[in-house]
Amino acid sequence: MIRISRFFLPFLCCLTAPAFGGTQTRWEVVPDSTAIVWNVREGDSHRDHIEMSGLRISAVLRYGVGADGGFRFERSVVWPMLRTIPNNTHGSLMRRFAWDVPRMLSVNENCLQQEKVRRIVLDGAMTVESDWTAAKGTLSLTRILFPSVDEAAFCEKYILKNTGEKPLYVEIPRARSVIRTAPAKGVEGSYELVAEICGDTALMLAPQAEVAFGAFFSGRRPGEEALALNTDAEYAKRRALVAEWQRSLVLETPDPVIDAMFAFAKIRAAESIYDTEGGLMHGPGGERFYAAIWANDQAEYINPFFPFLGYETGNRSALCSFRHFARYMNPDYRPIPSSIVAEGESFWNGAGDRGDAAMIAYGAARYALARGDAAEAAEVWPLVEWCLEYCRRQLTGDGVVASDSDELEGRFPAGDANLCTSSLYYDALLSAAMLGRELHKPARQLAAYERQAAALRKDIDRHFGGMVEGFDTYRYYTGNDRLRAWICIPLTVGALFSPKLWTENGLLTQSGDQTFWDRSTLYALRGVYASGETEKATGYLSYYSGVRLLGDHVPYAIEAWPEGSQRHLSAESGLYCRILTEGVFGIRPTGFRSFTLTPRLPAAWNRMSLRRVRAFGSAFDIEVRRAAKGMEVTVKQDGREIVRKPLRAGQSLGVKLK
Repeated sequence: MIRISRFFLPFLCCLTAPAFGGTQTRWEVVPDSTAIVWNVREGDSHRDHIEMSGLRISAVLRYGVGADGGFRFERSVVWPMLRTIPNNTHGSLMRRFAWDVPRMLSVNENCLQQEKVRRIVLDGAMTVESDWTAAKGTLSLTRILFPSVDEAAFCEKYILKNTGEKPLYVEIPRARSVIRTAPAKGVEGSYELVAEICGDTALMLAPQAEVAFGAFFSGRRPGEEALALNTDAEYAKRRALVAEWQRSLVLETPDPVIDAMFAFAKIRAAESIYDTEGGLMHGPGGERFYAAIWANDQAEYINPFFPFLGYETGNRSALCSFRHFARYMNPDYRPIPSSIVAEGESFWNGAGDRGDAAMIAYGAARYALARGDAAEAAEVWPLVEWCLEYCRRQLTGDGVVASDSDELEGRFPAGDANLCTSSLYYDALLSAAMLGRELHKPARQLAAYERQAAALRKDIDRHFGGMVEGFDTYRYYTGNDRLRAWICIPLTVGALFSPKLWTENGLLTQSGDQTFWDRSTLYALRGVYASGETEKATGYLSYYSGVRLLGDHVPYAIEAWPEGSQRHLSAESGLYCRILTEGVFGIRPTGFRSFTLTPRLPAAWNRMSLRRVRAFGSAFDIEVRRAAKGMEVTVKQDGREIVRKPLRAGQSLGVKLK
């Protein structure tokens, strides 16, 4: 199903990542950690934004350093379960807070003056270290900014240290600002939003001594008790949760930037889950998409990743999403909505059928196989069956799947039948045949899925194959005469690195346009690895990782530009991780306890490992090392070696766990 351009080799030879002039970095990876740091130099003025989330809160921090060296900071806080009217996709209560907490302190009966930021650290929280002057003294101030793990509050810890030689008289206020929203604008009436500084302290601060206090931005429904929070306890919970994510699915390669980007991607992928009335719901975020699920972001992008991370809250959110979609199965095979919104109370299908059934079948079958839980798989199976039958009923006379649009929802043309929908349906048929065998479904049914997949493979090539802008490649839809990023879906590589599509920010959505969506770049990199072009893919992966992790907008994959100002939507980080798990290591689920490995060890790497993989109902390590005639692959389960085998480049290995 891969159509290689006859112009492929010339473009591979002339296009390499250094053609973009190298990665411009502002940040650095902190050695022996999962953190990055911006060491601020004199005159280093810059602004950025980052999203952080917990079960009941999300916050977009707009921050930076001004020309005077001072910290600039504004919090945009989102309460996904404080629903507003209209209670639709965007009905989460949001407020911006510009409280400058340090300016409310008093030192020697004066304000703090002349802040100079030394460094900013990101590691699942944001830590800002700066120096100040005060009347007859100097101080350092450390801000630690993070969301509560399980409360509806954004938390800030402040540590003030006397760096001078004389005692300083410090006054820390207790301040409380309350907003009561208009009852007519809230689903449950008026909500109470509280910004508070937990100080009420006056003391003489000795030289080199410290004093700490907290600030919180919280929200509550009518009748709920006010929160009484402790910053140290909240910070300990956040640190413990991030450490849990970093103990599982650990990537080890000779490239510290890719390793660190993978570690950060796990944070963003896992943190954006909300404890709603409709159950745990993974949400994209971005100040728009909360307490809701989508057939692409959740079912297709993120859910197949969660079993590998082993994060139980993530797995529960995946199953919850499939349960919500299953509510809309119907005997007449009307389309399942694209999105279930408002904590599961409503839905959105404003773009019509986007190929959502193909997305759901693809994600549900892959999730169930990798999860390795027979009871969950049995629950998901009817949804997979229904979605496959829906797609079959949408086949055109040419044998490809018709849909009203695609996941870009009409932003760019997709015709009456697009390449993405048919390709997802193809993969779903293959996964369903494997899943059905594990569930002991009728052999006749599973054989039919395999026959349908074989026919679809040929029909995709026949219907979509053609010349586009000088490349023998795939048209995204009939009549498409411009290269499109989503030709990466069936692992087409010939046109992807044309200068018509590739920029320093990844793939343009369409040649001749300036719009880029990271999701297509992330799919493309996974596809290029799967097609065997390891060296080309690694050059672009390394470049992309450096830009996103260490450049001017960090540290996660983004949604798009110019739309959304490069929001840190969560599921894109899951797609980044899948470049490594499914592309570089070539993991393909084949059963509840089995998978194939097709490792792609770059020439510049002598080794690579994935440790503490939590999929297939087990925990195991994959180690790949350079050998005289290719590589040696070792799989260890519970510390015991179960597979050791030499492989040549492009060879696959079947693995059966105990």
